[in-house]
Amino acid sequence: MTKKRKRQEDFQKVKLKVGKKKPKLENATDTTFKTKAIQIPEQLKEDGVLPTQNRKLNIKDLLSQMHHYSPGVKHNALLGLKELLSQYPFVIDAHLSSIISEVAAVFTDKDSSVRGAAVHLLQFLASKIRAEQIAPFFPLVSAHLSSAMTHISEGIQEDSLKVLDILLEAYPALLTDRSIILLKNFVELISHQQLSKRLKSRDKLSWMLSVNPNRRVTSQQWRLNVLIRLKKFLQAVVDGSSDTEDEGLQEQKDSSHSVRNPICISWKLHANNQQHIQLFESGGLRPKINSSFRLRSLTSVMDSAEKGLSSAENLKGFIEIIIPLLIECWIEASPAQSAPILGNLLESESQQLMHQVLSIIHLLWKLTKRHDETYKMELWLRMNYLVDFKHHFMRHFPYSLQDTVKHKKKDPCKSNRNCVKSSNNIDHLLLNLTLCDIMVSLASTSTLQTDSGWLDMIRKFVTDTLQDGSKLNSKQVNRLLGVTWRLMQIQQNKVATEPLIKAVYTLYQQRNLLFPVRTLLLKFFSRVYQKEDLRTQRIRSRSKVLSRWLAGLPQQLALLGLRNPELSNQLIDIIHSAASRSNKELLQSLQATAARIYDPLEGTLVLLPAEAQRRLVQLVYFLPCLPASLLACLSRCCIMGRMSSDLAATLIGILHMRSSFAGWKCQVQDNSVNDVDYFSFLFSTLIGFSREELTSLQGIRGKPHISQTQLSPIRLYLTDLDQFLHHWAVTEVICHSLSTIPSQSQCFDILQTGICKYLVGLVVIPDSTAGSVLCAINKLLDQACIISENLHRFLASCCYSLLYFLLTIDREDAEHLQKRDMLWRSCISALALLPRLLRLMLQSLQVSRICREELPVVAQLLRLLMQHGQLRSHMITNEFLVQQIIKDIMTLKSGEVQEQWLTDLHYCFNIYLASHPQTPGPINTVY
Repeated sequence: MTKKRKRQEDFQKVKLKVGKKKPKLENATDTTFKTKAIQIPEQLKEDGVLPTQNRKLNIKDLLSQMHHYSPGVKHNALLGLKELLSQYPFVIDAHLSSIISEVAAVFTDKDSSVRGAAVHLLQFLASKIRAEQIAPFFPLVSAHLSSAMTHISEGIQEDSLKVLDILLEAYPALLTDRSIILLKNFVELISHQQLSKRLKSRDKLSWMLSVNPNRRVTSQQWRLNVLIRLKKFLQAVVDGSSDTEDEGLQEQKDSSHSVRNPICISWKLHANNQQHIQLFESGGLRPKINSSFRLRSLTSVMDSAEKGLSSAENLKGFIEIIIPLLIECWIEASPAQSAPILGNLLESESQQLMHQVLSIIHLLWKLTKRHDETYKMELWLRMNYLVDFKHHFMRHFPYSLQDTVKHKKKDPCKSNRNCVKSSNNIDHLLLNLTLCDIMVSLASTSTLQTDSGWLDMIRKFVTDTLQDGSKLNSKQVNRLLGVTWRLMQIQQNKVATEPLIKAVYTLYQQRNLLFPVRTLLLKFFSRVYQKEDLRTQRIRSRSKVLSRWLAGLPQQLALLGLRNPELSNQLIDIIHSAASRSNKELLQSLQATAARIYDPLEGTLVLLPAEAQRRLVQLVYFLPCLPASLLACLSRCCIMGRMSSDLAATLIGILHMRSSFAGWKCQVQDNSVNDVDYFSFLFSTLIGFSREELTSLQGIRGKPHISQTQLSPIRLYLTDLDQFLHHWAVTEVICHSLSTIPSQSQCFDILQTGICKYLVGLVVIPDSTAGSVLCAINKLLDQACIISENLHRFLASCCYSLLYFLLTIDREDAEHLQKRDMLWRSCISALALLPRLLRLMLQSLQVSRICREELPVVAQLLRLLMQHGQLRSHMITNEFLVQQIIKDIMTLKSGEVQEQWLTDLHYCFNIYLASHPQTPGPINTVY
């Protein structure tokens, strides 16, 4: 075989047949593979540290999206933040700094939807974040707000007002700390600077109102929106001031007679050295010391920008800028020159704008009065703005509203010109009154002749408004009374002030006045009365209308009752103030109404709370006369328990000071308290029950209200614990008053006569009454007193009934157990002072007439009496009686097993009486 043939055999071609599979190559690669699912559960879990919202985004994810270029992403991030923080409020505290900074940054975002979402989120956050929490970050919020207010975009400026509303509502104090910057922003929102034509140099720039046709609202509506926020801001500045004064009825700083808070002193605590009284020169809760030195306030070391409107320089600068702009706004909204002078009709939007202008000026005027040099500030305001105000504001005064709304229901108030309101609830009366308040603050007594023209217009308007019978709200009345008071201070003669007081009294006489309105009127009249009372020649200048108002106060107090306790308190304060000044008309009216005020069932005294009751009790001291009928009412008030025992003690002390037994060195008022009536009051209060009540008690039988024994004709009516304790506390005060009367023997005879006349012969007597009588006898008894036989027997029966009751009290009866010590002391003291009383009680112990169940009680009583040190000598004197009682008991118990109580009785008799020991026993005995 040749070499060529061999080479062909090595590389032979395989021939494939049709329908057969191609054989696999020896070096073929296997491309088949298998797959399985890989599960990673840890990666699918939520973040365990930071909570997420519905889209599984946590706080960090949402805050990072706030920097995204897409408005949609930022809008969704803000919505997600609100959702997350509402579900997990604790996230706010952990990420407060980041949340505040990111939300504040989008105040100036170009997209309106993002700004709207930011406003809603800020509204939500304001309800969750306290002022002290956000305070460290508030400078950043304020900076972003200022940036938004001064932004070139009109939409951002409009949304900045919404942000401002939220911050003013939630954090007014923090916002007003940066008042200078924000006030400048307010000015720039409605005006722009220009070179003054009257000034050749460019040192001073003036401001003029700006008009922007690109806004969605009219220029007037935009200015209205800005002025509304400016008014709220200035109101927050005024509210944040340290001096809180009533708007309209505020005190002048130079007034030397300001209302001071009294120091409440408890003389009982003071007498016991438990309360120390520290007196200051000016009194009140804030003591003031006269000194020629004056401490520098902290605001004096601050920068002028940091002081804000608390600096007189800053306040003047802002007034110089804003007042001309406000006057321009007023000119745009004011009626035409051809309009009639009276009753000028205003459109609703114009009235709102004018109202905001006047409100802002009024707030600025209030801020000027907070500075030390108020008089200089008022003089500066008058010199610069009185002419413009008279020309523009008073030219068409008064103003009224053009009402185009058709009312479906007829309202009597709508027919009155003072009750017309716009759709935005701004009535023209408040606008006119605000204007009056601004104008009268620029007038004074020295400028009365110069300003008489427009002052007469204001005085006529105020008088007509007060007298036309319209229903006014508290805000209107407050402003109205403020103007009235200022007019009275400007012109202080009676010819000018009496018509104003009469007009206010006409409003006061209206029925169904609201409580705030009635309160304001009371404060006004009280202030006028105090001012009038301080003047010299007060009798000559006394206002008849004011006297008529004072005379009607007690009757109003009696009619008011419990319907309005706050109003009753105000009436009581005014009555007390006038009574302490010995106002004749008021004291006569108070005397005529006293029976209704101090009625024990439905009187004002028993209906009002404790503090008001205290003031009413103090008024008793000022009553010209205290007749027997009034004393009877006061006695019932003391014993009925509807006022405290301390207050009853105060009342008894006042009556004692009004009596002839008070020991006055000077002559007291004649016939103020008759001696017979005074003793009748003391006796009635000591008894604690009226004659009718004692009569009704005679028909009560059996337990649990009656304690009865067969050895005493007197049955005890068991009073409630509260009633008993109250009666006992009053009894101690009555006994003290009786003990201060000089002639003790005569006082004892009067008491003895009353007891024999009203109590002796009764079958049922209250336990507190029996104890009180014994207490009074112990207090008044001396060697000169002669006790009748009837009183002796009555007291002996009372003693045994009380002692029997005390010895039979169940241990489970906690209510009556608390009476034990007081009644026991009274009985033992009476038996120790009156030996015959003890003998009569022992003679009444006829054991043959009692049941066997009462024998242990009698034996225990005898044992306790023998053991008592104060009664030892008396018991030895009556040894025969005691021995006879023991023999009678032994006779009844003969033939029976001797019980322990009988053995104890024999032992005590042998120890204390049979042997006649010389050494005294224990002072008291525990039973």
